[in-house]
Amino acid sequence: MKAALLGYSQAGKKTLFALLTGRKILSAQLKEKEAPEGCALVYDPRVDTIAKLVKPEKIKYAEIRYVLCPDVEAGSKERLWLEEARKCDLLCIVARDFASDAVYHPAGSVDFERDKNDLMSELLFADLEIVEKRLERIAKEKRGEHKQEQAIEEKALQKCRSVLEQGKQANLSALEPHEEKAIRGLGLLTFKPVLCVRNISEEKIGKLKDDVGIISISCKIEEEIAEIADPTERQEYVKSLGLNTSGLDRMNNAIYDAMGLMSFYTMGKDEVRAWTIKKGSLAPTAAGKIHTDMERGFIRAEVIRYDDLIKLGSENAVREHGKVAIKGKDYVIQDGDICSFLFNV
Repeated sequence: MKAALLGYSQAGKKTLFALLTGRKILSAQLKEKEAPEGCALVYDPRVDTIAKLVKPEKIKYAEIRYVLCPDVEAGSKERLWLEEARKCDLLCIVARDFASDAVYHPAGSVDFERDKNDLMSELLFADLEIVEKRLERIAKEKRGEHKQEQAIEEKALQKCRSVLEQGKQANLSALEPHEEKAIRGLGLLTFKPVLCVRNISEEKIGKLKDDVGIISISCKIEEEIAEIADPTERQEYVKSLGLNTSGLDRMNNAIYDAMGLMSFYTMGKDEVRAWTIKKGSLAPTAAGKIHTDMERGFIRAEVIRYDDLIKLGSENAVREHGKVAIKGKDYVIQDGDICSFLFNV
């Protein structure tokens, strides 16, 4: 899964990208052909707890892949950020909400609401442009053996155009499944989940609560948190700020929620690992995340509930108490399931 970081210059995108992925990027690199990418570990305390019981050789958290898009430049026809954003599954708009004489703002002043709304408008205008061009092409080409498919696509595009012209996201177009499938290849930005990251000053830490679709983070404070090597000391510092978790962890969790994702786990003496799947996924799909052969030759899954493992203290105890469930192809994986899969190819 890929998440795009996009916004105006001096909003904190490069700092946020470095904090999430450990990669420091120079401004000149944003002009290169390939946008910088990097992986962020999704901290999951359940992985740590399982590992304490199993004592594996290694542990592996789930990951989110971030793409650092070129700066959005208001009014510019050269939208280098656009193609990179289209390749991603989710968009993270980074908007500045801190004042600094040392860091200029492209608009001349700091106004979070203005920047957030203007950036959303950039997405809407980009989508409307694509929709209009596609409708024009269909009007010229509407003939022959693909006429029925074009009619479905045209109707879907007209619905999208209507909501986009109202300043609403294309994913509010109330498309039928076959209509959505017809325009999926266009990569409309506002069909993707959009999360806004509000880069705030230190003074606002603990005073601004996260809102629907908005995560408040101080990149400067997150840099200080990242410098604390000891996990216990780090958590104590986070709590001293009036927070339960760091901004980066909240951001990753918000992306999971926006994408409708959850985690299941595998455990053994060699490795304890978190795997990411869509909510509502069936057991064979989960098996396929580990290896495609497991999905193709799926026979059954052995499932241990996380709470049962923690309560009873070991896999052997879970088995002795009859708490291992045998599930077939129709089982819907639940968040926190610890799974092993039997397959044959």
